[in-house]
Amino acid sequence: MAKGVRGTTRRLAEDVRESTDANLLAVLRVLGLLYGPIDRRARIDHAFQKARAYRLAPHVGWRHALGGITYFLLMVLVATGVLMAFYYRPSVQEAYPSVQHIVSSIPFGWLVRDLHAWAASLVVVLVILHLLRTLAEGAYKAPRQTNWTMGLLLLVVVIAFGSSGYLLPWDQGSYWTVTEALDAISRVPILGGLVAELLQGDEAVSGATLSRFFALHVIILPWLLLGLVSLHFGLLRKHGVAPLAYGKGAGREVRFFPQHLMRILAAAALTLAVAITLAVLLPRTFGPQADPGLVPTAMPTTWVAMAPWRGLVHYLGAFGPVLLLALLIALLALPLLDRSAELDLRRRPLALALGAVAVGGLLLCSVAGYFLQDQAPAETTSVMEAPAPFGGAESDALPAAPTDTTTERREP
Repeated sequence: MAKGVRGTTRRLAEDVRESTDANLLAVLRVLGLLYGPIDRRARIDHAFQKARAYRLAPHVGWRHALGGITYFLLMVLVATGVLMAFYYRPSVQEAYPSVQHIVSSIPFGWLVRDLHAWAASLVVVLVILHLLRTLAEGAYKAPRQTNWTMGLLLLVVVIAFGSSGYLLPWDQGSYWTVTEALDAISRVPILGGLVAELLQGDEAVSGATLSRFFALHVIILPWLLLGLVSLHFGLLRKHGVAPLAYGKGAGREVRFFPQHLMRILAAAALTLAVAITLAVLLPRTFGPQADPGLVPTAMPTTWVAMAPWRGLVHYLGAFGPVLLLALLIALLALPLLDRSAELDLRRRPLALALGAVAVGGLLLCSVAGYFLQDQAPAETTSVMEAPAPFGGAESDALPAAPTDTTTERREP
């Protein structure tokens, strides 16, 4: 009887494999667990074996795991963001107390929020490191020009994600930091005023601004991110991660599964451990609720990209965003300007100069922005009357918001 059961099970499994479309393996590719091409004419188990046997160039190593770690952190941000979206309320009256409710009353809500905040900082660092690795290896050259462009656009989208999410807690620090940023953008010649007006939606940062930032953060930018990541992955599989000539010469090819995949998973696990540790040991503190009528005397930054931005606009004013845009355009044009086959960074003066300007400028602005944390906003747009106090019918279910700079938290 047992033999008959095993035979029936084998036949059932065989029928499932025969009738299952190999296109389902695309899900594993989207998740980054499968790299090789999918033979859609074969049955699913044979197509999986063929894709799993795909080999990468001999020079592929740990530095090429940066893209995988970045992708993993993006998934962490999506997961933690969705969890918080169940409780967050995007209105002037309820945004601040709803975040307080997540942190103070929802089990492990404090961990989810602080993990989201730290992952948002780490993903910016990793995207920059990934782009620097690409720049150093000359992986922006033909036929990878489009993928270089996708990488830079992904950096812009990641920065936009962090910038739009920065306002959502609606505390004093986030309110006045965004106010200062929009004021700097509004003074950029030609299109600056239009962009600032489009983002702000009112005479000053208000509920209209909060609604627009929330829509960007949870609707528009996720779709842009999905499209860019999908295209980036598709081009990466077609052209490879880096020119073969950049490696140290001939050698044994690296199998994506399991060698390189295990590198990515190990590095991703370490990165997650670092993010959780930072979330536990260095949680983001709350300031008072946003008050448009009261300019704060200090503005500590809680996102890695905000310090260099503050340093840039504080010392350069409207010229800062213009300079940043010029650097982005130069990096986008790099594949068109550097057409040589040379891959040694020391013999590519344009790439070396752009990389040095980008890294040096980022470090300099970061240091300058760090020392601005104890200063009030340099300049602000016009202010509006403070929002109505809490206690309305819409916020009765939420706890009263504390007014001190710390948040009551459950111990892990």
